[in-house]
Amino acid sequence: MFGLRSTPSPSYGADAVVTGAGSGIGRAFAIELARRGGRVVCADISLARAEETVRLLEGQGYAVQCDVSVQTQVQDLALFAELEFGGAPTVVINNAGVGIGGQPVGNIGFEDWNWALGINLWGVIHGCEAFVPLLRAAGRGGVINVASAAGFAAAPTMGPYNVGKAGVMSLSETLAAELSGTGVRVSVLCPTFVKTNVAVDGRITTQKSELAQKLMRWTGFSPERVAVGTLDAFDAGRLYVVPQLDAKAIWLAKRLVPTLYTRGAGLLNRLMATEPDQQSLPELRSTTGK
Repeated sequence: MFGLRSTPSPSYGADAVVTGAGSGIGRAFAIELARRGGRVVCADISLARAEETVRLLEGQGYAVQCDVSVQTQVQDLALFAELEFGGAPTVVINNAGVGIGGQPVGNIGFEDWNWALGINLWGVIHGCEAFVPLLRAAGRGGVINVASAAGFAAAPTMGPYNVGKAGVMSLSETLAAELSGTGVRVSVLCPTFVKTNVAVDGRITTQKSELAQKLMRWTGFSPERVAVGTLDAFDAGRLYVVPQLDAKAIWLAKRLVPTLYTRGAGLLNRLMATEPDQQSLPELRSTTGK
């Protein structure tokens, strides 16, 4: 059995809900919450993956199939959590997300825009709309929304991903202001590369996917490191969780020299644009969460 530490911090002994819990950061969050003595509803678009995570929690988890892009499924998830916990959850982690990239705006197509924003942005909106009223009424606990450094880095050829993650950041900032003084806290996680399957399981042109996978191997944090650091930051009441130095540097550059930063990002993209026409490259298609 995982040990329970005596502490008032909300991530310890939590009744938690984690979306996209079937792998990557979501699974790491679920395992760490259970290690801290909590019970965890593990939601994922793949029930099999959610069940794999639950088996790692030593009897402290529940597996639920949930497509976060579907509002009614997220509402059902909230009802399931209330019934299992006997009340409102303590911590809700809106983590489910997908990777997409490799095409400039104008070449992306609305099917990809709708797919990416349906999960990465609307999935978080659905989670907040379903769970925040429960947390507000309980007057405790909080929400962790998983965004990305892409939300402020705005790298070329990543339009749908950037827009979705920027929206999650703005939503989290709005919630933090609205919930100030209620006892409910909000944190938004903005990492760069984390060693997950998001580049493989997403819609990313082959060469871009290969580059992302290499950067993850070389510079990426482990999901476990990110989960522990984020929960500690959440307990400390921090709104922004920016775990890596490169993300902090980008954050600073965008604020100090925004025009120079944008020009530099464009130049770097042009220097890297030596691959064949991206329209002709095969894409990897999947709808699994992070």
